[in-house]
Amino acid sequence: MIEENAAERSSTITRSASAQMPSRFGDFRIYAFQCTSDGQEYGAVVKGDITNGTGVPVRLHSECFTGDLMGSLRCDCRDQLEAALEYIGSIECGAVVYLRQEGRGIGLVNKVRAYALQDGGLDTVEANHALGFPDDLRQYNIAADILRELEVGSVRLISNNPNKRDGLLAAGITVDSLIPHRMTPNSHNASYLMTKKIKSGHLL
Repeated sequence: MIEENAAERSSTITRSASAQMPSRFGDFRIYAFQCTSDGQEYGAVVKGDITNGTGVPVRLHSECFTGDLMGSLRCDCRDQLEAALEYIGSIECGAVVYLRQEGRGIGLVNKVRAYALQDGGLDTVEANHALGFPDDLRQYNIAADILRELEVGSVRLISNNPNKRDGLLAAGITVDSLIPHRMTPNSHNASYLMTKKIKSGHLL
């Protein structure tokens, strides 16, 4: 039934531009996509030829202004992104898809509000609930459309989050396995990571 529904679903993604992108992690090709469902632009970097590939290592990375760009120690997002790029840069082929889902889908303003609540003693899940949000608002239909646009056959998902696997499966993408992606905690994010393990089911 999942495959039938996926076949009937119209893609929300248009591949709009691509170019070579040498980086500190290796030589990639960068793709830019436009999305009709939310009006956002998305990006992916690809190493090697993934067309019709099976078991392609893929990282779905949700944007994190505080971690990815500003180097916050409250999360492990930058560590995960750089480790994924380094890993894919070292192998024959793979991809990182960068998703516009700041703060597990609640946006930057609400994420900073959640930080303030955490400063007062709540954990990351409790803070989201206090703001009226579930643990995690992210969805993976757009990621699935990007992978279809890149003509990936099946993926090995670089993630500790079973919800990402389940979201791709529900959207019709074959996930062969999860590749563990565990970062060393620091004194600022250790309790955050423990909460993700205990309350959100991450495989940490």
